Amino acid sequence: MEFEPFSEKQLMALSWWCEESPYRDCDAVICDGAVRSGKTLCMGISFVMWAFYRFEGASFAIYGKTIRSLKRNIITALIPALCESGFSCGYKAGENLIDISYLGRHNRFFLFGGKDEGSAALIQGMTLSGVFFDEAALMPRSFVEQALARCSVDGSKFWFNCNPENPGHWFYREWIQKAESRNALYLHFTMEDNPSLSRKIIERYKSLYTGAFYERFILGRWVSDEGLIYPFMTDKMFCEVPRGGFSRFAVSCDYGTVNPCSMGLWGKNGGVWYRIDEYYFDSRRKGFQRTDEEHYSALEKLCSGRTADFVTVDPSAASFMETIRRHGRYRVFKADNSVVDGIRRTGAALKSGEVKICRCCKDAVREFGLYRWAENGKADVPVKENDHAMDDIRYFATTALKPETGFFAIAAQR
Repeated sequence: MEFEPFSEKQLMALSWWCEESPYRDCDAVICDGAVRSGKTLCMGISFVMWAFYRFEGASFAIYGKTIRSLKRNIITALIPALCESGFSCGYKAGENLIDISYLGRHNRFFLFGGKDEGSAALIQGMTLSGVFFDEAALMPRSFVEQALARCSVDGSKFWFNCNPENPGHWFYREWIQKAESRNALYLHFTMEDNPSLSRKIIERYKSLYTGAFYERFILGRWVSDEGLIYPFMTDKMFCEVPRGGFSRFAVSCDYGTVNPCSMGLWGKNGGVWYRIDEYYFDSRRKGFQRTDEEHYSALEKLCSGRTADFVTVDPSAASFMETIRRHGRYRVFKADNSVVDGIRRTGAALKSGEVKICRCCKDAVREFGLYRWAENGKADVPVKENDHAMDDIRYFATTALKPETGFFAIAAQR
């Protein structure tokens, strides 16, 4: 692994705990800011180096939103970097544990996911000498506070890394705004703090986001969402159904009985997924409801003899998914229903041209002009209206466009 010369901000993250540092007596370090700013790996290396400088035979913890995201964001890059620096690393996947040795000294680093309130139970009873939180703003407050309470060893310190969220977020209010009173060093990163990024790459990242997501992930600001969720979806962003045929087909569905039921038919042409047709049934507007079987008939009519690779459905629509399975014609899968992360992925896919919306999808086009953030000032929540085609498009982007692979791959039930 080759490293570019570190920036001044990265060097501070690497060395703040050293004896020569004016920040050595701080109890914590907080690094927030833009994506791809180089803060995560620097913090991981620094955390392990500090652990070996201060302790021997001790236990530490590295936390991520999930174990999977933790491995992707930190561990896969951290272990090679440590090994090249002379550390010996033994990763025990079954125990989510990394045993690390250096010059006869040995410490243990446990890996945890903190995706929900119940995760706090996983760490009760542990005694830790230090903790490192990756994506701290995505973890419940109860989980973070439980982890901090485990650090009862003299000399223990806290390490936080995150991208900005809403300014009403508990972590912003309780740690970033109170960094001085909590005796924490606060370091704010931008993309320019990562020397390994070229100007071309920085500009490409800037082109992927808009609105509040641009403010947060590019400028690194804690700002509220307001206004349209996809403000860039103006008339020029919609297209006609392309000629030349499609290599694959798929369907995404936001199921509703009282609320509208929206399905989108997707066709792949030249590496781009197009939403080429739709079914949108609003029972309030029509004055009557449809059954699961009637919605299934609409699904078959939407496909019009085409062979769809899969149908991805709102995970709460268990009865409709069972109806699709019973007919045995289409593979059906639960959609990923992560709302804010899904909106971000959908926006990036639309801006990059990975997915495109055809003008014939009139209800989708209509909803793009109405889909807005709720003005509650506390959390990122879309207004729960004019969101049904928006949800089925989001289900497609988050479930069918896997960021790790770029294509849909999932095990079918037997």
